[in-house]
Amino acid sequence: MQNEAAVAIVYGLLVLAGGLLGYRKARSAPSLVAGLVFGLALIACGFYMWHGDRIGLKVAFGLAVALLVVMGIRFAKGRKFMPAGLVTVLSLVAAVVFGLALGK
Repeated sequence: MQNEAAVAIVYGLLVLAGGLLGYRKARSAPSLVAGLVFGLALIACGFYMWHGDRIGLKVAFGLAVALLVVMGIRFAKGRKFMPAGLVTVLSLVAAVVFGLALGK
């Protein structure tokens, strides 16, 4: 589960950085809050997975799917790759990685 933990931590750091960037560029408080909440939660899930706890994997999968749906809808409406399209792609990759690990 070490590989999935690394994916969760990197994914969480990217989501966190995206939220901070969204706030810095557009003064978007929702971006800041969502980036902090989802990013820190994903990083915590990664640490749980690193220590062999499957609950971290299950929660990370749920978070990735939630971001995939929300940002996928935003991307479909706005057709702007940054940031919605990028987060959609990252979330899809993460959800597949976590989903495959859940099936083991």
